[in-house]
Amino acid sequence: MKKFAFLGPRGTFSEEAARLMTAHLEASYYPYPTIIDALKAAASEEVDFGIVPLENSIEGTVNLTLDWLINEVEMPILAELALPISQHLLVARNEVPLPFSAITKVLSHPHAVAQCHRFLKEHLPQAEIEYTNSTALAAQMVGSHPEERWAAIGNRLNTEIYPLMFAQQNIQDYSNNYTRFVLVGKQQISLLPSDVEKTTILVTLPEDFPGALHQVLAAFAWRKINLSRIESRPTKKGLGSYYFVIDIEQKMDDVLLPGAFAEIEALGCQVRPLGTYPRYIHMITC
Repeated sequence: MKKFAFLGPRGTFSEEAARLMTAHLEASYYPYPTIIDALKAAASEEVDFGIVPLENSIEGTVNLTLDWLINEVEMPILAELALPISQHLLVARNEVPLPFSAITKVLSHPHAVAQCHRFLKEHLPQAEIEYTNSTALAAQMVGSHPEERWAAIGNRLNTEIYPLMFAQQNIQDYSNNYTRFVLVGKQQISLLPSDVEKTTILVTLPEDFPGALHQVLAAFAWRKINLSRIESRPTKKGLGSYYFVIDIEQKMDDVLLPGAFAEIEALGCQVRPLGTYPRYIHMITC
């Protein structure tokens, strides 16, 4: 039985992603208090794999995840799941939900709060915002303090795990709200087939080559290799020094990608593969 770490406590979107991505396996799931703790557990092989958020369609990259995979360990991305995210305002279970005007504090993960910015500004301008390590931790805190006039932003599963009820459902600002979760680990794993494969690389540019990034992109362009994402992250060596993380819309092959990488390295750039992997999309069902 394989062991999977996820951002806990129980009831997070990360747990949902973990269970969906590994439903075909005999698996056990272990919550960790932070993304870094889950990644460290996989890197040290305390568990076999970790499943963590990488990017949200509204708030962008989860920099904590990306920077740790770049700077702290060489642990490949093995799979990706795009999961639809619905955020709900949750309050302690009672005969009547706590009215918006009585709520003094809203707790949740920073990304969840940002995804509901307009709702909070319009309906809960008086409420203090308190950030937590996960949406499920916020739900756990609100459920364990029913005497407080608090609310949490979290998912539907939280109402089944903790003594909570809905004050308002679907409070996210945009309906097309997805988060990319990645499966990482040092071992091989049997995965379901997918029609979509991706490759992610890290490119470091030479400091004395003006126009190097243009030349890097040209190596893909003339080969008609599609790139879905390019993002810069600081190397932490000084201002103006960046890595470039590039998502390529195909799996590693024997000709096209090795040829592109060789051309890029001939420019004096460094190319580090971060993974070639299947991509899954979990569709919303009614």
